[in-house]
Amino acid sequence: MCIAAFLWQAHPLYPLLLLQNRDEYYNRPTKALAWWDVDGCEILGGRDEVAGGTWLACSRQGRVAFLTNVLELHHLSGAKTRGDLPLLFLKSTKSPMEFADQLLRNAHQYNGFNLIVADIATKSMVYISNRPKGEPIHIQQVSPGLHVLSNAKLDSPWPKALRLRKSIRQMLNKYGKNEVNVKEMIEKLMKDKVKADKSRLPGICALDMEFNLSSIFVEMDTPQGLCGTRSTAALAIRASGEVSFCDKYLAKGVWFEKTINYYIRNETRDFSEVM
Repeated sequence: MCIAAFLWQAHPLYPLLLLQNRDEYYNRPTKALAWWDVDGCEILGGRDEVAGGTWLACSRQGRVAFLTNVLELHHLSGAKTRGDLPLLFLKSTKSPMEFADQLLRNAHQYNGFNLIVADIATKSMVYISNRPKGEPIHIQQVSPGLHVLSNAKLDSPWPKALRLRKSIRQMLNKYGKNEVNVKEMIEKLMKDKVKADKSRLPGICALDMEFNLSSIFVEMDTPQGLCGTRSTAALAIRASGEVSFCDKYLAKGVWFEKTINYYIRNETRDFSEVM
């Protein structure tokens, strides 16, 4: 499970501000934030070494994609890996809406997903989900503003989504129209371990499991091993085209931090990486 909160086209300095926690088993092999090549396209993000996909990544051309799983009781055996979905968009030249329309054909081949795809240059962002089962694929143009994506539909009022929205709104109000300290936001917002009241949980899976997953920052012990938040990413894209991708991640029981900065490429501008 993961949770993401993002401010889209609603700040004078940042077309996009994104915070995301990735929840996964601690022993699942993962590559840290880095540039990597996917069929000739340079992509920046972390990488799942088991299935080869990602949960959040961006390209030098100003395309962004991120993903959360849908919380559900039953899973499709032999389904395609959901981590491929961000990669498919990033290496594509289609607009977010064109990509969403193309995905309609085989979205049913994946277990439940929430996918956000965006193109900074065209100010276009689209939300795609293949759940609930049996219903048409949901495609939605994302409006400017603050949004939270957990493990249900975009902006669903799950307790931790409401809690994160409120906390981020308060911090953004503190900053006003000035520069935002994303590292402060990571520390103060994304490490929140407060769990929800059990009476407010969605009732999809076992109560104890839902309770353990109900905090923004997750820590839980399962029969398959320790599981929880093992990375927190902050992606800040400025109106100038400068991108800052900060990732705090857990590896072999130790927390590390890595930040990579670069400028979006376009026809008239091709900046080197900013270190």
